[in-house]
Amino acid sequence: MPSFGEDFSQFGISVEEKDKLVAEVIRYVLFKSEQSSGCPIKRAELTQLITAKNYRQRYLPAFVINEAKSKLSSIFGFEMRELQRSRSSAPQNPRSSQQVAADAKSYILRSQLPADVYKAFVEDENKSHVTALTFVVTSIVRLAGGKINEENLWLHLRRLGLSETDESHPVHGNLKLALEAIVQQRYLHKEKVNGPEGNATFYELAERSLDGPINDGMKEHIAKIVNKDITSVDAD
Repeated sequence: MPSFGEDFSQFGISVEEKDKLVAEVIRYVLFKSEQSSGCPIKRAELTQLITAKNYRQRYLPAFVINEAKSKLSSIFGFEMRELQRSRSSAPQNPRSSQQVAADAKSYILRSQLPADVYKAFVEDENKSHVTALTFVVTSIVRLAGGKINEENLWLHLRRLGLSETDESHPVHGNLKLALEAIVQQRYLHKEKVNGPEGNATFYELAERSLDGPINDGMKEHIAKIVNKDITSVDAD
């Protein structure tokens, strides 16, 4: 795609029209991210905001989205980070592969504040249990090699006091729904597979877990926990 920089004159729109489109994308991203608990926002949704207003210029949506990304960073301190939808390791039929390609790109917001500043002034302690459960579940999948069947995942979770039959956990509520939320946020990919022994459901690390900063952070935290346990055993 061509790089337009600040030159948008070829789109045939005024500065005011351009700024209005950029502001609308920023508003949508901020509110949708908050309302959906950080679920990735599909690029197609942002493109639709522009094409729905009868702007048909081919590269205008990309230009507006890039402008919105720049302003989100400079004004709000957020990186609007693009995720590439990960492909499942299971074979796909051509139709499902086409659908994956159609909505492959999505965005999440990541704070650009230093970790200590974010923790002190931004982090919502009321949501810490959600982060903790996400870390536990994705760590189990990661330590299983990046993919695990549903039965084994719940086996490990039950050892931590988390049962798939618990619909009113004092912290997490309905645990099946809590796990589904982790899937919706694209930390995990869930897929049903037909095998010789019948149907089975698998969970696999998805693009958000595999994204650079999150991936590195997860590995670092897991390493600290493992090293701490090893040290404790040696001390005993």
